[in-house]
Amino acid sequence: MDFALTDEQRMIVETTRAFVETELYPHEAEVERTGHLRMELIRELQAKAMAAGLYAANMPEEVGGAGLDTLTWLLYEKELGKANYALHWTAVARPSNILLAGTEEQKERYLYPCIRGETWDCLAMTEPGAGSDLRGMKATAREEGGDFVLNGTKHFISHADIAGFAITFMATGEEETPRGPKKRITAFFVDKGTP
Repeated sequence: MDFALTDEQRMIVETTRAFVETELYPHEAEVERTGHLRMELIRELQAKAMAAGLYAANMPEEVGGAGLDTLTWLLYEKELGKANYALHWTAVARPSNILLAGTEEQKERYLYPCIRGETWDCLAMTEPGAGSDLRGMKATAREEGGDFVLNGTKHFISHADIAGFAITFMATGEEETPRGPKKRITAFFVDKGTP
């Protein structure tokens, strides 16, 4: 059995490593010193990541991504992970895979703009009393007049400041499982500024 990387995998690793070293490393001191990532810098790095074919690389080719297989994606992430998180996650965005499960209308509104770099998503899961334990969440959503009313608190949401919408996980009732009744968890796309 041959465990060597393919030529394509080596090329992706080398391209990603060169991008990190050339484009991201030079800005780490500024980000660490200020605790802020300027939007002008984000857009500049984003354009370079797109030109290098690194932007939204986790997405399938049929929706505009690079279509990396799991191993190649992990190799890519390993190289990106050598840089400051704020820099690599924002400037070389990887939209949440849950967006692929949306309806075609949801994909048009949320997925494709993320892949094109027009907006970002963020995940709102963590709660003050439950951490990342989704079944322990207290935040709920209930249907009311054809809409859903979401109530509760989420925190520690990476990129909430620049995201155009949040993928928000809420308890929407109970469901029967082989281990007994459990909270039903539903993901909602919530546009920034929604009351």
